[in-house]
Amino acid sequence: MIDLEKFEITLPTARRFPGPVFIHSTPLHSFERNTMYGQHITISGPFTSAVEKVTAALKTEGFGILSDIDIQKAMKEKLGVEMPAYRILGACNPPLAHRALQAELEIGLLLPCNVTVREGDDGKVNVGFLDPQLMVQLTSNPEMASVADEAGERLRRVQTALSAAT
Repeated sequence: MIDLEKFEITLPTARRFPGPVFIHSTPLHSFERNTMYGQHITISGPFTSAVEKVTAALKTEGFGILSDIDIQKAMKEKLGVEMPAYRILGACNPPLAHRALQAELEIGLLLPCNVTVREGDDGKVNVGFLDPQLMVQLTSNPEMASVADEAGERLRRVQTALSAAT
């Protein structure tokens, strides 16, 4: 068995992935507020209302939802596993996505900007936002920086709006 607490992968070149990549074993119920790949906030529930609030806040910043993956339902249907409500919203801002694709055609592998909404404790709902700067780090394409900066600003405004409404 591999001890994931001490497991580290160092990639041969720092051009595409600066520094070592650490693999963490984090249970679904204990995300940190900030991870190496995103930001997390807590808002009030109930869960269905929270998903609607997140979707509306994203829409205000020009993001539509291209995909809505119900992880709770999939785990129940495919594995018979019970878990708290958990959705992955594939948020897309078409002008930003177009700019990103113009700069780097293969960036589609990193699109859309995923937003997670998961049921937490005491009626609270945890919302996670992918950090768009990962696109810049993974591609090393300087043209991606302005796209990621703008997407990041928009997602921060979504976080602020959701936090203020709670």
